Amino acid sequence: MPQHRPAEPDIRRYYTEVFDEADRLDRTPQRRLEARRTRDLLSRLLPAPPAEVLDVGGGPGAYAGWLATAGHRVHLIDLVPAHVAAARAAHPGITATVGDARELPLPGGSADATLLLGPLYHLPDRADRVATLREAARVTRPGGPVLAAVISRNAALIDLTAQGLVDERSRSLLREAYATGVNDPRTGFTTAYFHRPEQVVDEFVAAGLPTPALYGLEGPLWPLLNALGTGPAERLFADAVACAEAFERDPAVLGASSHLLAVARA
Repeated sequence: MPQHRPAEPDIRRYYTEVFDEADRLDRTPQRRLEARRTRDLLSRLLPAPPAEVLDVGGGPGAYAGWLATAGHRVHLIDLVPAHVAAARAAHPGITATVGDARELPLPGGSADATLLLGPLYHLPDRADRVATLREAARVTRPGGPVLAAVISRNAALIDLTAQGLVDERSRSLLREAYATGVNDPRTGFTTAYFHRPEQVVDEFVAAGLPTPALYGLEGPLWPLLNALGTGPAERLFADAVACAEAFERDPAVLGASSHLLAVARA
């Protein structure tokens, strides 16, 4: 088997000691928008239940539990042991194991669909991201979808500016991340990589997958939701969802989303 460098230890530390991922998608309107749009797209792009769905980097199981409730058979793999334990406790309808997305402990063709809704965020090296996509393709049955989420190159600077959290020190770090894609953990986030849309396409193709379809998750209104705090009018939230849907495949608007979702068939 190929040998990979050890996963970044600060990723485990961040999600174990610093940041609680369990309720992240419920904490702010922008994250509610991310969750709503991700679930809407998964409903459209995944095979009809029951299907064998592999959720790689699934964290504490926010999407895995929802998919299991919908009738899918879900196996979650995550780098962080605390996430796996939390997923097992919260979602007894799924199975979960600790593992590295770059070298999955599964035989080829194990899943009808494979999700990467987190691993590509945390791999600064292109070779590791391509290896992760290649592994996802390997474990997915021919014709099954591989779906991968990435953080937009523009997201960090927009997000922290909208929250009023940018000062001279952080602005320098954010501009460097915008130039290179590589996040400096001094921004408050862990080791991470931020994609441009064309990079996602390049990495899918390099992994032997077809050219993916790209979707903008949150659309251009998500910074407004964040700036309004935790309780925007439901009408505004609904309008943000509708706006995101209207622009979801527009190449000129893709990068305005905080996250992109790419899908191609193995």
